[in-house]
Amino acid sequence: MSVLSSLRHPIVAAPMAGGPSTPALAAAVSAAGGLGFLAAGMIDAERLAADVAEVRARTDRPFGVNVFLPGTGAVDEAAIRAYADRLAPHARRQGVTLGEPSGGDDAYPQKLAALLADPVPVVSFVFGLPDPAVVAALRERGTEVWATVTRPAAATAAAELGVDAVVVQGTEAGGHRGGMPDDDDYALLPLLRLAAAGCDRPLVAAGGIADGPGLAAVLAAGATAAQLGTAFLRCPEAGSSPMHRAAVASAAPTALTRAYTGKRARGVANDFLRRHDAAAPVGYPQVLHLTRPLLAAARRDGDDSVANLWAGQAHHLARELPAVQLVAELSADARNALAAVAERSTRWA
Repeated sequence: MSVLSSLRHPIVAAPMAGGPSTPALAAAVSAAGGLGFLAAGMIDAERLAADVAEVRARTDRPFGVNVFLPGTGAVDEAAIRAYADRLAPHARRQGVTLGEPSGGDDAYPQKLAALLADPVPVVSFVFGLPDPAVVAALRERGTEVWATVTRPAAATAAAELGVDAVVVQGTEAGGHRGGMPDDDDYALLPLLRLAAAGCDRPLVAAGGIADGPGLAAVLAAGATAAQLGTAFLRCPEAGSSPMHRAAVASAAPTALTRAYTGKRARGVANDFLRRHDAAAPVGYPQVLHLTRPLLAAARRDGDDSVANLWAGQAHHLARELPAVQLVAELSADARNALAAVAERSTRWA
C-alpha cells in the first residue's frame, strides 16, 4: 500500500524550511491521519537525524522528509556584488555585516547518505528532479520518492524517472518555487489538469489551498491529496515566529521575489521586498548567505518591514488551531463541499 492510499485524510503538511516545520508539527499531522513533513533544507545532517528521531518518538504513522537539490550552473558574480553594495547601507543601519555570498550544496550528499542509511517513508525533492540512481536507491530501501514540479513537462519527466508521486506546485504557493527553473507561473488548477494529462503518477496539489472547499476543488480536479503549508503556520506546533503569525493572519497582499535568497519565493509584501525586488539577481544560495545576517537581525528585532514572511496567496484563511483539529476540520469541510456540489449536480441534467 502506498503512503498516500494509507492516509485517513488527503492532507500533506508542506515542508517549510527555516523553522516552521518542526518535528512536533510533522508528528501531529501524521498522527491526525494526514502526512507530516520535515524540512531538511538549511540544516545539517546531524540536525536532520535528530528531527527524524523525534518524529518517530512522537508517532508511528508515516511521515516525509523534503530535500533541497543542489543548484547547477554559474551565477552572475558581478550582479551579486552589485546587490551586496546596494544592501550594505541597510545592513549598517541594522548594525550587522552582510554575509559572504558563497555557493554550496546544502550538505546534500550527507543528507542523502543519512536517508539511505536510515530510511524514512517518503522523501520529496525540490529545486529540480533527482538523479535516476538516487530514485532507485531510495526506492530499494522502501522509501517513496516524490518530485516537485512547476510546469507540465516536468511532471511527465518525473513520472519517467519512476517517482511514486508528483507534487504539482502552483504559483499561488508560499515560500520558494519548487521546480527548476523557478520562473514558471502556472496557477495550480491549469497546472494540475495539464500534469494529469501527461503523468500517470498520483498528483499532490500545492499552492493557495487553505480551507476545506479549496481542498475539495483540487481533489475534484484530479489530485490524490493536497499539500498545505501556510494553513499550518498558525498552529501551536509550528515553529513560526509571532511576527510571521501576525503577517499570515493579516489581509496583506503577497508577492514573488528574489530579494531574500536569489530564488523566487512568495511572501507577504513589505518594505524590503518592494524596495529591492527589482534589483535582486538570480543566485541561490549566494543571495541567501548574503542576506542571512540582515534577516536574523530583523527576526531578533521583530522588524516585519525587513523579515521574509513566506506565505501563500490565501494566507488570510489560515486559522489558529492545533494541527490535529485543523486536519480534521479541513477534511470534514472538504467532504461537505464535495457533497454540496454532488447535490447541485443532480439539477444539471
